[in-house]
Amino acid sequence: MSQPHHSPNESINCIHQSHFHQDHDKQGKKVWLVLILTLVTMVVEIGVGLWSGSMALLADGWHMSTHAAAFTITLFTYWYANKHKSNQAFSFGTGKVTALGGFASAIGLAIVALLMAAESIERIINPNAIHFNEAIGVAIIGLLVNIASVFILHDDHHHHDAHSHQHGHNDHHHEHSHHHGHDHNLKAAYFHVLADALTSILAILALLAGKYFNIIWMDAVMGIIGGLIILKWAYNLVCQTSETLLDKAVELEASDEIKTRLAKQFDAQVTDFHIWRLADKHNALIVSLQAKTDSSVTVEQVKTYLKQALPKISHATVEIQFNRQA
Repeated sequence: MSQPHHSPNESINCIHQSHFHQDHDKQGKKVWLVLILTLVTMVVEIGVGLWSGSMALLADGWHMSTHAAAFTITLFTYWYANKHKSNQAFSFGTGKVTALGGFASAIGLAIVALLMAAESIERIINPNAIHFNEAIGVAIIGLLVNIASVFILHDDHHHHDAHSHQHGHNDHHHEHSHHHGHDHNLKAAYFHVLADALTSILAILALLAGKYFNIIWMDAVMGIIGGLIILKWAYNLVCQTSETLLDKAVELEASDEIKTRLAKQFDAQVTDFHIWRLADKHNALIVSLQAKTDSSVTVEQVKTYLKQALPKISHATVEIQFNRQA
């Protein structure tokens, strides 16, 4: 019997999109609203914090100023991604710009946390008089604004959580970390408003302790505690966004399973397999198979299998090499 004729190599880009972009208009409008609320509250808190002498309130106000800068970064990245979504100069589109924005916001968050802690330590050494009634009133207003901002961004942030945990029978192995489904830029904005809410709560507790129990040093201690918590959030966000920016392999457990099933399904050896994130809900894949000369496997068969096994693959390159027989 004649054997199938194959060239030594067969390859094809089996799944391809010209750009990998997600519309962020809805998220952008929400971030704009949070930015306006943040700017107004920031001005009031800094002004009253300077007048009243409250370190916790002043720290919260300056903290909000950095969040306003972070929200500006968020809006800029959305605008930039949309403007260049069809620009062929970006080989895989501008999907990673949201991760870049999230990374920059996380660095800013970490810097603010360190400054808060340092200033609070200085206040422990050199305490100032505090006008408690006025400071408490403004801190409560700031907390209400922060809570409103959390709810404004909450739906989008947790929609990604819910979506990333809905799987069918064929893809139940393919999301093992809930943060992988996030728009990291939006997640950074969400963490910023959560940090604001936290510092507002700590400021109120510190001011109440000072007013009713004369524990003046509690104001500065709360600033240190808030700074450390925020620093931890920033660290986690840096780790998550850097994974996307550095093309860290994703879905490793699923990858090992897919490689095993590919080898068995097509009686071939998987010689190369890489999967990484291009953007939210968009992954890229490179796979090379080494098959027997008389194998009938085709790139179309592999393509169909990959679509079923890894539905989030938006760009894939498949290569099949056939062994030469002597």
